[in-house]
Amino acid sequence: MKSGLKNALYTLTLLLAIGVAWIYRLQNSLEPTKLEGKTMGTSYHITYFDKKNRNLQNAVDSLLVLVNKSINTYDTSSEISRFNRALRSIKFKLPYFFPPLKKSQEVVVGSQGAYDPTVMPLVNAWGFGPKKVERPDTAEVLAARAFVGFEKISFNQDSVWKNDPHVQLDFSAIGQGYGADVIADFFKSKAIENFFVELGGEGVAWGKNLKEGRGWEIGILDPGSDYIEKKFKAYAVLNNKAFTTSGNYFNYREVDGIRYSHTIDPQTGFPVQHELLSATVFAADCSTADAWATAFMSMGHVKGQNVLTTHPELDALFIYSSAEGIKTYITDGIRAAVRIQP
Repeated sequence: MKSGLKNALYTLTLLLAIGVAWIYRLQNSLEPTKLEGKTMGTSYHITYFDKKNRNLQNAVDSLLVLVNKSINTYDTSSEISRFNRALRSIKFKLPYFFPPLKKSQEVVVGSQGAYDPTVMPLVNAWGFGPKKVERPDTAEVLAARAFVGFEKISFNQDSVWKNDPHVQLDFSAIGQGYGADVIADFFKSKAIENFFVELGGEGVAWGKNLKEGRGWEIGILDPGSDYIEKKFKAYAVLNNKAFTTSGNYFNYREVDGIRYSHTIDPQTGFPVQHELLSATVFAADCSTADAWATAFMSMGHVKGQNVLTTHPELDALFIYSSAEGIKTYITDGIRAAVRIQP
């Protein structure tokens, strides 16, 4: 090789190395921006690294207000509340109703009905929704069961309609995950490549935590936790992955000494009773993870493990009780990223 060409290549390589080092130092010199607030009856926490150093709090809050105006059943003026009161159908006014409906259809089919957002009449009958019930009535539960089933609604990108006025929708098992997806998509649209969105304990971990030079770490609650003492059973380090955990840690009702889980089996109409204590699901988007976590809580860990073998796009960590004590099951795809606590 001629010396002139050799020197030129050496110079180019040196410049590239300097450029890579400069970019690395720039990324790691960025200070994270942190946002927090209230939405959907819970709180959200966001951390992101932005080269433009923008504060996106107002934009995030505005988006979440619109999402709530579409799918929050506790807002009597929301689109989902209007649909639940409607005799037949409504037209969408906002673009935030159709996506969770479409995702729900996908998970209803995949889970064979273990997840079903038409469960709202049962949620109300058991007193877990906006309608408060002092004591669940078996006759009312059985009557409400007749109006549950995703086949009882139809929809397109413009409207949603039902075949009976009693049919109602509840997005509580997908809403927080969908809200996290909306915010994650917003950050991506702003060319922000490294961010962590957590909404009510579920969210999206995208890129890396540049301050630590690794993926984003999440903690997975120990089923023995309560409001006062929260312990973690596992930790996971994630990048470009959504996550959610469903469990009956705090959300249950106790009537005459009997504790009722807030996870209602859409097919029986009654709260689930099995060994699965919590299901953490990892997926490409948080809507998928959220809906499937509810599906697994409904079907239990044994059936859940079988279902996971036919859904390679999902990873999961199950925490369940056995005669030998608390046990865990974890899929191979996420095993290397998860650290189980003794």
